[in-house]
Amino acid sequence: MTIQALIAGAGPVGMTLAAELARYGVRVRIFDKAAQRTDKSKALVLWSRTLELLDRAGCADSFVAAGHRVQGANIIAAGKLIGHLNMGTVKSPYAYALMLPQSETERLLEAHLNSLGVSVERQVELCSFQGNERGVSAILRHPDGREEATEAEWLVGCDGAHSTVRHGSGMTFLGDSLHSSWILADIHMQGYPFPESEIATYWHEDGVLVFFPIAPGRFRVIADMGGAAGDPTLEQVQAVINRRGPGGITATEPVWMSGFRINERKCGSYRSGRIFVAGDAAHVHSPAGGQGMNTGMQDAFNLAWKLAMVCRKTAAESLLDSYSAERSAVGEQVLHAAGRLTAVATLRNHTAQSLRNFVGHFVLGLAPVRGAMVDTMAEVSIGYPKSPLTGIGARGVAGPVPGERVAPVIGQAPVGSGDTPRFTLFAKAGDAVVALLAKFDDLLDSQIRPAFGPDAIWLVRPDGYTACVAKHADVGAIAGYLESIRQDAVASRPQPDVCGS
Repeated sequence: MTIQALIAGAGPVGMTLAAELARYGVRVRIFDKAAQRTDKSKALVLWSRTLELLDRAGCADSFVAAGHRVQGANIIAAGKLIGHLNMGTVKSPYAYALMLPQSETERLLEAHLNSLGVSVERQVELCSFQGNERGVSAILRHPDGREEATEAEWLVGCDGAHSTVRHGSGMTFLGDSLHSSWILADIHMQGYPFPESEIATYWHEDGVLVFFPIAPGRFRVIADMGGAAGDPTLEQVQAVINRRGPGGITATEPVWMSGFRINERKCGSYRSGRIFVAGDAAHVHSPAGGQGMNTGMQDAFNLAWKLAMVCRKTAAESLLDSYSAERSAVGEQVLHAAGRLTAVATLRNHTAQSLRNFVGHFVLGLAPVRGAMVDTMAEVSIGYPKSPLTGIGARGVAGPVPGERVAPVIGQAPVGSGDTPRFTLFAKAGDAVVALLAKFDDLLDSQIRPAFGPDAIWLVRPDGYTACVAKHADVGAIAGYLESIRQDAVASRPQPDVCGS
């Protein structure tokens, strides 16, 4: 049996991709050179948009049950509250940040993957590979030293910042390493001055100090240490908390402590022929905002439905060109936003710090600014307005515009939750719409969703983003868009007429 997708790397990104492809009936194989899943907390937060996509995949409930909900975030400077952000303003069924150690995220993803009939091959290493116009041939080394020659239609590198796939395909990975050092400590704490459902960031003259609640009584502490390096001791962590924090906090029972430096790098393109990269293999950046793992998992969700459509021969291979265009733009945005947050939080000049605190207090006093910041953190503001997949928009129509996320509705099945990747129509039923469903039954979900307004039709992608919007009388515009997606061989077969096209 020919493998359609070979995935190198079984962290959160690789397992997300493998599970989505398996859900769509793609023959997939995933391997990792590590002997087991990580036992470290590492990436800590699942944001609203990632939870929406996990819900679409049918497994969000297990993550929510295992995690700790965070409802807000506070910024404090010079003993004063600069601003408070309320996650409850996010228009999502998941209007919170879910704190969940990466070890648990990986455990739950692997259980979901196993339920779909796919197992991770552990202690298997990618030695070499070569791609051509028909597929990819690779040499894998097994734990006993045996080397295996294998072939696949596609290869995806989800194998981290030192990606073998990225190196072997010659993709660029440009950027810098920041000079400052940081400490990270997952500890137990007493004396936290905020509810344990809220993050606290302290802007101090020495540097930034951040507390992330992980579970009742357990926190992650992150602090900028300037030029110092190395893994911290509990005593050093306590000293930083005493110096920069509010006082009265006691750190005990360390779970994991580490020093790190920040790298900011990104691939110019996430695709080279039949080879793709996703997650840290494609982009690494500051942990400010906790966006890294979420961005990588969303890379996987984005690629999965497109690759599945091509593998199932319901879409032209050109559909895959949009993956790098869309996700590279998002990676660039995350890279810049995280860099700006880090720069603001680590200002050293006293005058600059005073100005930052004054401006921050003023700006965070504005509700629209707070709302925009929360939506950015939650990643619900991500969209693809300049994507090659973003089609026409109808003038004068209220509702989601092309490229914009369609917010899930509580109690309604998420768009794209079926076992076949299909577009969804949000429209008023009628003969023209029924004919459209008949003509594009391979691309359209048979369920028509209620329109956002009486005079238009919305075509929504399998990942829940608006593809195009047309006036209700202009069904032909929707048909034209779908023809551009469909594989040539499928498009050439006889089709029934579409009323109004």
